[in-house]
Amino acid sequence: MLSFIATPDFPLASLEVGHHFYWEIGNLKVHGQVFLVSWFVIALLVIASILATRNIQRIPSGMQNFMEYALDFVRDLAKNQLGEKEYRPWVPFIGTLFLFIFVSNWSGALIPWKLIKLPEGELAAPTNDINTTVALALLVSLAYFYAGFSRKGLGYFAKYVQPTPVLLPIAILEDFTKPLSLSFRLFGNILADELVVGVLVLLVPLFVPLPVMLLGLFTSAIQALVFATLAGAYIHEALEGHGEEHEEH
Repeated sequence: MLSFIATPDFPLASLEVGHHFYWEIGNLKVHGQVFLVSWFVIALLVIASILATRNIQRIPSGMQNFMEYALDFVRDLAKNQLGEKEYRPWVPFIGTLFLFIFVSNWSGALIPWKLIKLPEGELAAPTNDINTTVALALLVSLAYFYAGFSRKGLGYFAKYVQPTPVLLPIAILEDFTKPLSLSFRLFGNILADELVVGVLVLLVPLFVPLPVMLLGLFTSAIQALVFATLAGAYIHEALEGHGEEHEEH
């Protein structure tokens, strides 16, 4: 968005696919730029939470009003997916997923990370890295397995052979496809949006990419909502018992 002040020695937009800044910890390599921006996003959320709760008023205003709106939105999201009886314990998990992904996506679109020089690669939204989205998807998988075991114990495995054991391979495959679809959907959309904006910034003047950037902000918010909604749906699926809804009706 600041490409009109860019110079050959001071570029603000470029395309670097597959280049990463690594930290070496023993024999382990980690993506330094992903950790840096992730910590920035976490710090931003923590600071916003502290500012919103340090002086709570009966009639909210300012940051408290904003954070209460965000909490109400996340609570309604969890309630719609998990139901009135089950949603409360899962509000922190679903809310954390939604807020982290939402702020991460917008940080890549709004903050000129190119101003910070790295030895290799560049800072960007953590969610445009497949490692981040896979990690988030695996957390969702652990969450719905935990939900199923906490509710049914070993009886949770009965769903793999219901209504017939012939469906066992399909049921197992479904557990693998859920995190895959979650991770690749989020990763693909965020990476594609940043690549399109990067190409337009390089090829055309500032005002042509602006509508695409605004559309990217909208789709980034939608991707955070879709991820959190599917996480709640998967947890609800693990919690509900076979024939439970029929008995309630």
